[in-house]
Amino acid sequence: MSTRVSGRYPTSRSRRLVRPEDGRRHNVEFVLQSVYDSPGLTRADLARQTGLTRVTISELVAQLLADGLIAEAGPNQQVRPGKPGTRLDPVPEARDILALDLSNQSTLRGAVLDLRGRVLERRQQPLDKAQGPAALARVTALAHDLAAAAKHLVVGLGVGSPGLIAADGRILAATSLGWSDFELAGPLEAALGCPVEVCNDANLAAVAERRFAQGHDNLLRVQIATGVGAALLVGGDPVLGEHSAAGEIGHVVVEPDGVDCLCGKRGCLETWLAVPPLTARLAAAPGRRDQVLAQAGRHLGQVLAPIVSALDLSQVVLGGPADLIAGPLLEASQRLVGDHTRVDFRAPVTLSHSTLGDDAVLLGAAAHVLRRRLGVQ
Repeated sequence: MSTRVSGRYPTSRSRRLVRPEDGRRHNVEFVLQSVYDSPGLTRADLARQTGLTRVTISELVAQLLADGLIAEAGPNQQVRPGKPGTRLDPVPEARDILALDLSNQSTLRGAVLDLRGRVLERRQQPLDKAQGPAALARVTALAHDLAAAAKHLVVGLGVGSPGLIAADGRILAATSLGWSDFELAGPLEAALGCPVEVCNDANLAAVAERRFAQGHDNLLRVQIATGVGAALLVGGDPVLGEHSAAGEIGHVVVEPDGVDCLCGKRGCLETWLAVPPLTARLAAAPGRRDQVLAQAGRHLGQVLAPIVSALDLSQVVLGGPADLIAGPLLEASQRLVGDHTRVDFRAPVTLSHSTLGDDAVLLGAAAHVLRRRLGVQ
């Protein structure tokens, strides 16, 4: 099966080349971004805002209208001398984006979304502990299901995978899926006939906070699940680190005399904060729920404080079960980070529980495709 693909815009791989049409593509993306940021702009408004000539704006707008990515929305109602201009609005339903979330250990999840991040269709595929080629077969089957469910031209497929992912999307290591030094995008592109972008799942969740939850350009997102990981955005871009392992905070030691961790150390943050051990601690102390959660929050604060201080962050978002995070855990972590990083010249850091729920990775995958393929961020 071949997915219907939006064909005017090049893939992320071809975008690394410098070609004569790169300047025009940049201007097309610039105009489209402007219309998404400020619906209702006229051609004259776009010329003033972008600094491009009116002739150039007319050509670019004509292309976007022909592609169906924007639409004319009637005359401008503002009172100005001369003939009123025509307002331009984005058309979010003009294209579909496919998204996969491979982070769950038992179930692969997927969705078809529009350009505003609205979920149109959902699909899932049991993983059944499949690894290696068997895992790839299940991922490919789910991607085919999504492509079949798409109703419009497909911009691309975004994939959020656990593990260490290189900047070019190559999977350096994804233990839960049995992949090592594995090129996932290529087989999926061959199977679907559309561009594929592969990123670390935690990084995509952070991208989703910025794009769909009004997050800051500079933020840290911590995911509390079977393990504890984090993703950092600086200037709106994920920070990967020297070995594509930035954000691996779960194995920072917070209790040197604590329990053994699977990594071989003792007292790692994950031994306190990951959902399984934290749930076990709560079950073992039913009358001290608030105290146990607060201690987990303080341990998290120990790890977050130097990161917040070194990078001058003002926003930290926690993803994971609300019944564990919201309340004593979040409050204790907020207090400790605030106490350890407070200075007169900077606003205090804000810790909050994510509002995106289980869709954070899917939304981030869609946002990443939207940015890489259409230049909208």
